[in-house]
Amino acid sequence: MSIEKKPFGLLASGEEAQLFILKSGDFVVTLTDYGATLVSFLVPDGRGGRDDILLGCSTLSGYLAKNPYFGATVGRYANRIGKSRFELGGKEYRLAANDGANHLHGGLKGFNTYVWAAETSEGRKGSSVKFSRTSHDMEEGYPGELAVSVTFTLDKEGGISLAYEARAKAETVINLTNHSYFNLKGEGNGTILDHEIKLAASSYLPVDSTLIPAGAPAPVAGSPFDFRSPKVIGRDIAAAGGYDHNFVLDRKGPGLFEFAEVREPKTGRRLTAATTLPGVQFYTGNFLAGAQGKRGGVYEKHSGLCLETQLFPDSPNKPDYPSCKLLPGQTWAHETLYRVIC
Repeated sequence: MSIEKKPFGLLASGEEAQLFILKSGDFVVTLTDYGATLVSFLVPDGRGGRDDILLGCSTLSGYLAKNPYFGATVGRYANRIGKSRFELGGKEYRLAANDGANHLHGGLKGFNTYVWAAETSEGRKGSSVKFSRTSHDMEEGYPGELAVSVTFTLDKEGGISLAYEARAKAETVINLTNHSYFNLKGEGNGTILDHEIKLAASSYLPVDSTLIPAGAPAPVAGSPFDFRSPKVIGRDIAAAGGYDHNFVLDRKGPGLFEFAEVREPKTGRRLTAATTLPGVQFYTGNFLAGAQGKRGGVYEKHSGLCLETQLFPDSPNKPDYPSCKLLPGQTWAHETLYRVIC
């Protein structure tokens, strides 16, 4: 186990971004403090080499330019808030409409656009980088000062743990996630349509034409959204109109719940995912076509898949959903674990 730190480049403000390289055997994870972002995840290919299974950019300038949130920590509220508004404590709050009429992934300057403070450590569980920042009161329209951190840990078996913590000085709403795009063949090596996925989710949230949940969860049985048994992603993707939906996990209690297994047939690689959160946004890169990738490459539609563990979209406007409110004195603490088996 080891941690290496090196410069990644300068922002227009003069701030310097850093890269943090975590190594454990044949597994190598690279992170940057810009956006508390997962940049790469090198995993063995079985022939003495390694493949990077995360889509992203090779340089800081790629992350500074408009990109589809490659590997970023997303907040203050991940996913969409309908009509870019919500009420809290009897007061209406207006947010930036950066996805049509809706608010997406924290707004025009979300958590993914800041350089976070970073602290490295090595312990019993593995090598870690803890990123932290303070979001000021009314940043992007959200009430309450919020102190937030996310700790990435690469363990000895090649698993990546993401541990989130947040505390607020006034009542607010919160929904944090990581927006990594996985391709188990290796980034830039085609689409994920031939990947097979299993999700422990008996229901999902249907959406309207703007991808806002239309109401109560619906059963997946008999629909293109049924992944309770392993299914090739491309089989029903046209009938579903592309996957960009929140699945309600079949958890039976607190703690980490393994909800997903992804298999890639050519390499034989498997990705498992576990979380303490109640939902996952399963997204198949429907809007990736033309996105600039690593080493000058350009990604095509469906080049990667996201398993964004989170609370439900538009929860501030839907009181029947799991609560997204955070009060002073409370701690918002959740964990997600991704593991690759080669």
